[in-house]
Amino acid sequence: MKRILDQLILLIFSFTTILLTQMDTPFVISFLIAVIYISANYFIGSRSFHLLSSAVLIVLAVFFPVLLSFLPAVLYTCLWYKNYIGVAALCIVAICRILPESLPLFLLLVLGSGIALLLCFQTDRHEQLELRFKKTRDDSTELNLLLKEKNHALLEKQDYEVYTATLKERNRIAREIHDNVGHMLTRSILMTGAIRMVNKNPALESSLLQLEETLNTAMTNVRESVHDLHDESINLKEALTSLTDTFTFCQIHMDYDMGYDVPRDIKYSFITIVKEALNNVIRHSNASEVHLIVREHPGLYQLIIEDNGTAKTGGSGLGLTNMKDRVEALHGTMQIQTKSGYRIFITIPKKEE
Repeated sequence: MKRILDQLILLIFSFTTILLTQMDTPFVISFLIAVIYISANYFIGSRSFHLLSSAVLIVLAVFFPVLLSFLPAVLYTCLWYKNYIGVAALCIVAICRILPESLPLFLLLVLGSGIALLLCFQTDRHEQLELRFKKTRDDSTELNLLLKEKNHALLEKQDYEVYTATLKERNRIAREIHDNVGHMLTRSILMTGAIRMVNKNPALESSLLQLEETLNTAMTNVRESVHDLHDESINLKEALTSLTDTFTFCQIHMDYDMGYDVPRDIKYSFITIVKEALNNVIRHSNASEVHLIVREHPGLYQLIIEDNGTAKTGGSGLGLTNMKDRVEALHGTMQIQTKSGYRIFITIPKKEE
């Protein structure tokens, strides 16, 4: 846009030559030729076209010197394309055709050419600064995006470490309760039973019976709490990674994209289904590659196990039946596709809060 403004200024300046020349039909035709030359070079933007059009214009200027009235605008275009041969040729034509006939006109064109040189230099510098600014801005934007990505990865890593530490702490607490409190309650129950056996006082029998029932209830509650803690401490990603690491039948890839707050029944179902599916691959498939996808969506959990094998079993095996039963118990759906390999597609909806 700035170059168009520069050319417009130079064309307006060129009209000052009518003070020293006559504004007739050749002058108007020269103006139109200059406008066409400038516009074509601006919009086409081809150096080969510029060299050809400049050569034609120089030849016309030799025979029709009135074209040189718009020398500043034409020189600006040649300077823009770094066509210094064309600049020299135009200057030589102006010296040979304008200087002998009208010195004032020649000096006016020299002034206009100087303005064209100054405008072209300033515009070139402005464009270079603008390109440098855009590059700096793009580099800064790219750096900011990279930093955001690294920060996001760091936060995810920290969240995962906190999640893993929480699961480990739950496991530790479960072991402590089982090893310490559980054993102490077991010993208390046995001691209470032994006291009841040797007790000869009927008045204490009811109290000892209530004590034994209380201890049994406490033992049951402790066992349930330990089991709940243990079940909640299962890390689905680590469990599936362990299964894939020990799977040596063929190459296996896992794509895991699940959150941390996965329900316990979903975890156990996915682990069992994946284990059964990999066993089926070993027993019934001639696959060379298995792809495991475990993904969480806003409204559902998704599990896909697919391979590229051609030897397949039917869909009525006990293992597949157990998979379907587990999925249906969670109100999910299971689809099996045997085109271009073997594919088990499972979706389980999330429970509404």
